[in-house]
Amino acid sequence: MSMHRRAMQDQKELWVAAHKLAASPGHPFYRKLNQVLAHEGFDRFVEDLCEPFYAEKLGRPSVPPGVYFRMLMVGYFDGIDSERGIDWRCADSLALREFLGYSLKESTPDHSTLSRTRERIDLETHQAVFTWVLGVLAERGHLRGRSIGVDATTLEASAAMRSIVRRDGGESYGEFLTALSKASGVATPSRADLRRIDRERKGKGSNDDWKHPHDPDARIGKMKTGATHMAHKAEHAVDLDTSAVVAVTVQGADEGDTGTVYETVAEAAQNLREVRERGAAGLGKGVREVVADKGYHSNGVLRDMAEIGLRTYVSEPRRGRRRWRGKEAEREAVYGNRRRVRGERGKGLLRRRAEVVERTFAHSYGTGGMRRTHLRGREKILKRLLIHVSGLNLGLVMRGLVGAGTPRGLGAISRALGAAAVGAFRHILGHFRRSGAGLRLVRRPYIRNTPTPTAHHLTIAYAG
Repeated sequence: MSMHRRAMQDQKELWVAAHKLAASPGHPFYRKLNQVLAHEGFDRFVEDLCEPFYAEKLGRPSVPPGVYFRMLMVGYFDGIDSERGIDWRCADSLALREFLGYSLKESTPDHSTLSRTRERIDLETHQAVFTWVLGVLAERGHLRGRSIGVDATTLEASAAMRSIVRRDGGESYGEFLTALSKASGVATPSRADLRRIDRERKGKGSNDDWKHPHDPDARIGKMKTGATHMAHKAEHAVDLDTSAVVAVTVQGADEGDTGTVYETVAEAAQNLREVRERGAAGLGKGVREVVADKGYHSNGVLRDMAEIGLRTYVSEPRRGRRRWRGKEAEREAVYGNRRRVRGERGKGLLRRRAEVVERTFAHSYGTGGMRRTHLRGREKILKRLLIHVSGLNLGLVMRGLVGAGTPRGLGAISRALGAAAVGAFRHILGHFRRSGAGLRLVRRPYIRNTPTPTAHHLTIAYAG
């Protein structure tokens, strides 16, 4: 055949027939996910839920709420952290266009539209969508809600440490060091002088003294890597029986685990109560057991959990001999927790917590791409996280239907099956060679659906 050369200047056509537009075969993962959402009535649910935020007749038609929530889920499934990245990915992919319901003649929503829609729809609506996904899990047998594991991780904020200012006077970090240097007798301090003063000063990174001017909710904290950044704290409550995340909260990175656990456990209990009230089968009477690591161990936490009827399995740090005078309730709670942790069931639950809860962090913030946030303010971040983690929960349903929880996981399975088939073929071929028999390649004409009648293909035949 002759070689076709690429045109250097392509003149655009004025009219294009609809049947000539490129069509995508679609992605099997997203097609199946759309079938699940359609079967459960997702679009009708979110449209009724978001109707109060829009005018009845005034203004141009908005982005359908189902498209907005789907695009945020794409952030989890494709591991995209920013809304600009989601915008580009959805506009570029034919498979995602089909998932969102957009043809090539239509423009997908851009990142500014996502931002305005997020501002318009309140936090309670995002929470309701998260709870709706939990209801889908319960109906399909992926939610129990009896034993929950609680843990927290830090997310890097969209705020730089070099931009922090004093809470009292609004001075920048450099201006504050310069004033300290002048007070110590150095009239014109050099950068070396400033570094020396900063190195010798104690308590220089206190959240009581410093804040970020553009994200006051961000706090100075340690990341998982050990680096110091402005950060937020994300806390998960996970169903240990099914690995479903039943609650997500965003709190200050400087708050201790013993202070934030109350909100997360209460949110988990409330979400499970709402799912149970909708008539979902398979749920018991709600949360009965709370499993956590030693960062959550304190007299007050164990006492409060026991008073509301929750059995705790919290690892106990070494604190030496304890004094319980006047603390009988705390003593009973601590001793009861210690007895349960040392039992076989307690050890099993702690191992399960370490495996399941950490996996949700890896999927949501590692491969899910949300270790660094691109939004400012806890409410905005929580809106994004609720739908992001809803994608993680829907992945449990998809894993039962197609064998993988993300499109990348489904592709990895296909590649693994192909590699296994090649390995099996090589094993069979080696067996024939060792046995003395042979395999020969036979050329025979292949006429069906071929451009020329002389086309051939190879067939393997036994020559023993």
